[in-house]
Amino acid sequence: MGDESDPAADPAERRDLPSLLGRSLYGGVLAYMAVDGFRNNDKRVAIAEEKGVPVPDLLVPFVTGMLFVANLGILLWRLPRAAAGALVVFFLGTTPAIHDFWNMEGKERQGNKINFLKNLALLGAAFVFLDAASDRDEE
Repeated sequence: MGDESDPAADPAERRDLPSLLGRSLYGGVLAYMAVDGFRNNDKRVAIAEEKGVPVPDLLVPFVTGMLFVANLGILLWRLPRAAAGALVVFFLGTTPAIHDFWNMEGKERQGNKINFLKNLALLGAAFVFLDAASDRDEE
């Protein structure tokens, strides 16, 4: 059997390593998305305005900031329920409004379909994190 003083012998510690790796990979993607959003704010505001988003000059930087802060919460596992919940709200709000590929044709349709599906996968992971945070609250 393992040495009881060895943290790797603790099953909870072993579970934390895959969780940290998964949160780091997920967080890296979300950090890239948020930083890219801040760098291209004017373009994103114009797209949101074109899509009929109300007050896009306020909402776009707000939701980009929400994405960044929620990402940090998942990565550092601080207030994980609030962080995962904010990510769910972010993806449920932005994905169908901005990546409405069903209203497009050609290359624009294909690119938005890919982004829609990517966001759907990221939304699914946010639900998994929300569930994991809820499970830890019950312990």
